[in-house]
Order: sequence, then structure tokens, then C-alpha cells
Amino acid sequence: MVDFEEDIKSCIKTLQEGGVILYPTDTVWGLGCDATNEEAVERVFTLKNRPKEKSMIVLLAEARDVIRYVASPHPDIISIVEELEGPTTVVYENALGFAENVVGQDGSIAIRVTNDVFCKALIKRYRKPIVSTSANISGDATPAIFTQVSKSIVDGADYVVQYRRDDMEVRSPSRLVRINDDGGVEVLRG
Repeated sequence: MVDFEEDIKSCIKTLQEGGVILYPTDTVWGLGCDATNEEAVERVFTLKNRPKEKSMIVLLAEARDVIRYVASPHPDIISIVEELEGPTTVVYENALGFAENVVGQDGSIAIRVTNDVFCKALIKRYRKPIVSTSANISGDATPAIFTQVSKSIVDGADYVVQYRRDDMEVRSPSRLVRINDDGGVEVLRG
């Protein structure tokens, strides 16, 4: 059995090489790659058979990291994000520093600051944002637990995390919100 530390090291090596990881998130099992590597992002789109115009979520480790990847966020964005309840993905305008194919056609980016122990450790050590999209073929059911991930997705990933494979807790997908100019939260998907 691979331990947590070995999983983190293997994920980092895979991400650095432009590979795709299959990993547990704070919501569902996901496919991930370096969110700044256009070729790696393209591999995720191909593996999922996902239309290119559908954007993907990106994970960050800390709320303060948002200001590195978004031009002109709300002045209180750090405290706003830190106060959000449960897994919440925020859509921001004016993405910075991401692979072009991660950013929406309108220049927006969907970012979730993760509270998951594994994801947080991975992103902090990798020191770049990672893509987080459900580990399924586009249109198929989202895998809440590892045993629900299809063989084609498992086989298509360059590294499959061992951590939490036997975890049977079903977590809900994240809420999707936008922060208004006044700092209010507009729910786009509950």
C-alpha cells in the first residue's frame, strides 16, 4: 500500500511531467493536471471526451492565492472566500497565469480553495494550481467514490492516487458562486 507521502511525491512528479492524475478531492474523485500547462489540460479534455468550450475548475490551497491568479478581484476577496461554507467554487473575471484552454472564452476562471487535506498538501508542495474536473467521461455519472470511476478513466490517468480509495463517504459537488461588486455572493449552482 502506498502511503500519503508517496502519493504526494508521485502526483508532483506526474504533474511536472505534464501528466494527468486521478485523485480524491473535497467533493468527488477528479482528474487533475497542472492548470498552467496547456498540453496537460488538453489531455484531460481528451480523456474525458469533454467539449473544449466547457471550462474546468481549478483548485488552490489558500484564499490568499486567488490574488495571484485573478486580475482585480474584490478588495475583500480573501476574507470573503475564507468565510464561504462548504466546498464552494467561485467564478472570477480576468484570469491570470493559467493555460489558455482552462480559461473560459470570456476570460473567466472557476476556482475552489480546497479544504481537503490531500489536495491542500499537494497544491502547497507543487506550488501551482491544479485542474479539478470530475473523473468521468463527459455526460456519464460523476464518481463520488473510487469504485465508481470507469476503467477507461483509471487506465487513461498517468497516476492513480491510493489515498482514500476505500473511502465510501459520498460527498456532494461544490456550490458554484460569483462574488458581486458589493461583496455579496450570487449562487449560480446550489
